Amino acid sequence: MKRVQFTSPTLPYLFLLPQMAVVFVFFYWPSVQAIQSSFYLEDPFGFGATFVGLDNYAEALKSAHYRQIAGFTVIFTILVTFFSLSIGLLLATKADTVIRGSSAYKTLLICVYAIAPPVAGLIGMMFFDQHIGPFVKMAAWAGWDMKVGIDYYDTAFAMIVVAVWKQIPYNFIFFLSGLQSIPVSVREAAAIDNRSEFGRFWTVTLPLLAPTAFFLLIINMTYSLFDTFGVIDVIVKDKAANNPITLVYKVYMDGFRGNDIGGSAAQSVILMLIVLVLTFFQFRFIERRVHYN
Repeated sequence: MKRVQFTSPTLPYLFLLPQMAVVFVFFYWPSVQAIQSSFYLEDPFGFGATFVGLDNYAEALKSAHYRQIAGFTVIFTILVTFFSLSIGLLLATKADTVIRGSSAYKTLLICVYAIAPPVAGLIGMMFFDQHIGPFVKMAAWAGWDMKVGIDYYDTAFAMIVVAVWKQIPYNFIFFLSGLQSIPVSVREAAAIDNRSEFGRFWTVTLPLLAPTAFFLLIINMTYSLFDTFGVIDVIVKDKAANNPITLVYKVYMDGFRGNDIGGSAAQSVILMLIVLVLTFFQFRFIERRVHYN
């Protein structure tokens, strides 16, 4: 293979400079500022700050309300990740076998991804509206008096449904690309060795999709923890007291609504550490079962 030759040894670094500048300005510098602020009790108007050490962390971890939100965040992340991946994989498997109208079928599934999270939350609230929502009427036929925005569990159900619906097209795109990259000869050999369609999928197709599935696992967990902020913000309507919220939304509520800059910064650092631990666990243990060849 030919190696790229640069006329100057500094030229590669010049090409990397814009990207590194963006990463530094929008990630590293805010992270350092958040860590620094987490050790202080700051005035919301910037008139001063008092060093309090680890008090902000201790107050967050000792709070029963914070632990409740953390528990809901875990359940929310697991459910959204599981259903987004499983439904996306199911639809990709079915779309891969469609012969007639496949382009229209795939376009209808993918187009949802173009919707921004706040818009997805707004559309979801229309489906769960007390007066015109079709999901509310369907639940009423089954004897379920659904009250999204009022009842804790009904709101949690709506949040999970809308978050899953928003993420399915993203998983569908990658799973479909992975399925179409599997050689036809491998599929034909699997069909000869195993007559069961599910058996072929479990023993041949799914292992070949392992790199794609591992990548999507990380992306979907990150999406559930952070990118669902817009969906949650629209559904709870800034009334988080009686509604379920995730840790990232509590950071926003405490920092921008409660003006607790130090406590909010400490919570953001805790959330960042949780993501780092999860990412390390995934690459350390789960990636061992992924085969790229």
